[in-house]
Amino acid sequence: MDDHQVQQLTEQISMTYFKKPFRHRAYFNSRLKTTGGRYLLNSHDIELNKKYLTEHGQKELEGIIKHELCHYHLHLEGKGYRHRDKDFRALLKEVGAPRFCTPLSAKKQTRNVRTYMCTSCGQTFLRKRAMDTNRYVCGKCGGKIKEMIKKG
Repeated sequence: MDDHQVQQLTEQISMTYFKKPFRHRAYFNSRLKTTGGRYLLNSHDIELNKKYLTEHGQKELEGIIKHELCHYHLHLEGKGYRHRDKDFRALLKEVGAPRFCTPLSAKKQTRNVRTYMCTSCGQTFLRKRAMDTNRYVCGKCGGKIKEMIKKG
């Protein structure tokens, strides 16, 4: 699905569920990471996350479009368009739009953990960031700290 098809789908959903035309742009934004889509207040455009289409399918994308169209139509009518507003919640229920989208599967990011050890008492320290061993001493005994080198 490309931007042109998303535009057509959004216009179709708007007429079917809201009985009002969608007169602005709807398109995919590849920079969206954690949200399914967003309604832009200044330009009245709708940006969508393409990952939701590939991971959850067109049904989920249609739900996201309905949700963003609720923001769109209420904002243009001067009614409460925010998540906490009664108008917004009522319109979500009326058109069957989800309040929140299904989360994307989280890709675990492995981060290097550095291990440091006290030369006198053997106390170990795990750190995500590098530490200047000349500047710090062991909090338990005051001994020198050295970084443990990983083997393998």
